[in-house]
Amino acid sequence: MNIQMTLTESEIQTATRLLQQADQRLGRVVEQVGRCTLSPRSEYTLFQYLLRSIIYQQLSGKAAGAIWARLCAHYPGRHLGPKRFLATAEARLRELGVSRSKIRAGQDLAEKVLTRKLPGRKKLNHLDDESIINAFTQVHGIGRWTVEMLLIFYLCRPDVLPAGDLGIRKGVMVIDQLDALPSPGEVLSRGAVWQPWSTVASWYLWQATAL
Repeated sequence: MNIQMTLTESEIQTATRLLQQADQRLGRVVEQVGRCTLSPRSEYTLFQYLLRSIIYQQLSGKAAGAIWARLCAHYPGRHLGPKRFLATAEARLRELGVSRSKIRAGQDLAEKVLTRKLPGRKKLNHLDDESIINAFTQVHGIGRWTVEMLLIFYLCRPDVLPAGDLGIRKGVMVIDQLDALPSPGEVLSRGAVWQPWSTVASWYLWQATAL
């Protein structure tokens, strides 16, 4: 299987130009927003990124950010890895603000990372998007949406359209001037014209909700 590459800055520029040509309505958003600033979250390991995603589920950004900061600060050198997470007493994690359900999810993630039941960072380069989604949704507490965010913001894969995401659906409603939110299926149909650069289109759809 061909290696799946991370979007480069030049590819993002090319994608933006082609999207403008393919979709005039999205093109108007591009003109208003300007350059796409999407880039991979290289400050995190794969484990850290996924654990952070679990922590942020169903919380406001401010509350989740505070818990994540306390959790990272708990570990020497701020190095939060699967072994250290598993070695931390549940009572201590609760003191740091992590809920019991998220502790269970984090422990399942850590165990699967350590036992190599999940693909490592290098192996991801040899897997297509659906294979990555299938692999990581085996972890308790990680669903398709979480892995789609991994594909976009951690791996910067070029052709990801999280059709069930509320922000994406709102973005389509804005650019198409709809009276109601489109269904995920309608988003997928609408997004056919954005392939193979759906990730860049998704980024602009999120920006469209703030215009």
